Amino acid sequence: MPFSISGAVMETRDNKGATPDAAGGKTNWLVIGASVVALVGALGYALTRDGLPAGEETQAVSAAASGSLSDLEARVAANPDDLDAWGQLGQQRFDTSDYDGAVEAYRNATRLAPAVAAYWSALGEALVMAAPRGGPPMPDDATAAFRRAIGIDADDPRARYFLAVRKDIEGDHEGAIADWLALLADTPQGAPWEQDLRRTIEQVGAREEIAVASRIAAVRQPTLSPNELPVAARAIPGPTREQMQDAAQLPKGQQDMMIQGMVDGLETKLRDNPRQPDRWLMLMRSRMTLGESGKAAEALRAAIAANPADEARLRAQARMLGVPGA
Repeated sequence: MPFSISGAVMETRDNKGATPDAAGGKTNWLVIGASVVALVGALGYALTRDGLPAGEETQAVSAAASGSLSDLEARVAANPDDLDAWGQLGQQRFDTSDYDGAVEAYRNATRLAPAVAAYWSALGEALVMAAPRGGPPMPDDATAAFRRAIGIDADDPRARYFLAVRKDIEGDHEGAIADWLALLADTPQGAPWEQDLRRTIEQVGAREEIAVASRIAAVRQPTLSPNELPVAARAIPGPTREQMQDAAQLPKGQQDMMIQGMVDGLETKLRDNPRQPDRWLMLMRSRMTLGESGKAAEALRAAIAANPADEARLRAQARMLGVPGA
C-alpha cells in the first residue's frame, strides 16, 4: 500500500460553489496522485544506483514478484486470512480501476489488521473512488474509514488529506485549505506527495478566490539530512542490474523464486549480523514492494530490537514506506 498523494481525489465543481446535485449531477474529479500513503517512499523516487534508476528496479521487482490478479485471488481463496495477499490484491485492483474489488480486499485487510491505519485510509480511498457518480462524492463509510485511520494514527497523510477534501465538499473551503497547509507543514521537503499537495491548495484557492500564495510560502517544512532521506531515494544496495536482467529472462514462476530468494537471503544475513539499520530499511522496502507488509512490520521490529539507538529514524523511514505499525 503503498503516499504519493495516492489516490488523493479532490472534488471540483462545474458551477462555482454548487454541489454535484445543484450542478445537474455533474462532478469533475481531479485525481491528484496514485496511491497515497503506503508505497510513497518506495515508488516515488528514481535516483540512479549502479547505473540503474531505483524506479526501474522497483518496477522490475514489482512485475516479477507481485503476482497476477488471478494468483492473488487464488491465494485469498485458499487462505482468507492471508493479510499480505489481501493488501496486495487491494492495491492491484485499485491500480486497474477495479474500485469495488479494492474495497472488498481492503475490508478484509482491516478485518485482519484492524489496528493498522494505512489499511483503513486505503479502504476509505477505494470507497471514494467506488462511489457512484450520482451519489455523494465522499460516502459516509469512506469518511468513517478515514476517521478510523486518524483514530489510530493522527498523522496518517492520506486520511488527513481526504478529511480536508470532505470539508471542501461541504463548503468549508477555508477549513480544507487550513488542514492541507497543516499537512504541508508536516511534509518533509522532497516528499513524493509534496508538489501535488501544493497544487491542490493552489487550485482550491483559485477556484474559491482565496489567497494562498503567501500562506504556502510561510509554511516551514521539515528538512531531512542525507541520512534521513526516504530509503528509496538513497544509494542503499539492492539487486544489481545483472541480477534484474537475469530475472527478466526467466519464466514467471522462476522470476518469483529468484526475487524472493534475494530478499529472503538479505533477511538471513541480517539475522546473522543485525547491526545494519540501512540494510533493514532496504529489507522493509523490498517487502513492501513485494506486498509482504506483515513481513515488513516484522523487519521493523527486528531492526529496532537490534539497533535501539536508531529507532526514531527507522520508524520515520518505515512510515514513508507505509510499513504497518511504524
